[in-house]
Amino acid sequence: MDSLFSSLFPLAVFAFVSSITPGPNNIMLTSSGIRFGFKRSIPHMLGITFGFAVMLALCALGIGSLILAMPTLHVALKVAGSGYLVYLAWQLRSIAFRQRVDENQRPMTFFGAALFQFVNPKAWVMAVTGVAAFLPVVQPVWLSIALFCLVFGAINLPCVSVWAGAGSVLRRFLAEPKWQRVFCVVMVVLTLYSAVAIWL
Repeated sequence: MDSLFSSLFPLAVFAFVSSITPGPNNIMLTSSGIRFGFKRSIPHMLGITFGFAVMLALCALGIGSLILAMPTLHVALKVAGSGYLVYLAWQLRSIAFRQRVDENQRPMTFFGAALFQFVNPKAWVMAVTGVAAFLPVVQPVWLSIALFCLVFGAINLPCVSVWAGAGSVLRRFLAEPKWQRVFCVVMVVLTLYSAVAIWL
């Protein structure tokens, strides 16, 4: 039992640090919290955690390292991930420079958020790093992978929820169109930075 705890505790710390720090997912969730509120952003949050858990399982099976070892596929992932972030920045930019948000806009769906994880190169790198350094040494192997995904998912979900919650709180203080535009411009800059950071 002590041995299991000694392997799960560093994993929990890694999961917390990697999940709570800024990144494309958290920036997108903050934006979603502001635009749609916390409740409507829940499928987005659940999709992130589910998609990343599937990615962790794939990496634990060795697929992640194989993908990152293939230069063409790795570049394709970067193009897709940064392209989506540029598209998101354009959507935020359009909000910043018009008075009313289009009522037809919808938050990201569960499946959309889950699939986004697979075009996010930094998520792949984080998953491969986590598996290489923190996969519990437990037998049978399926139990080790299940524990790894369960611990990471249990920590990831509340961490990403904090960002959606922060956006929802900020929403109340951004009633004036002027401050909405200022904040959206800041979010555009951060989103574009995330798109560029994929290539760094």
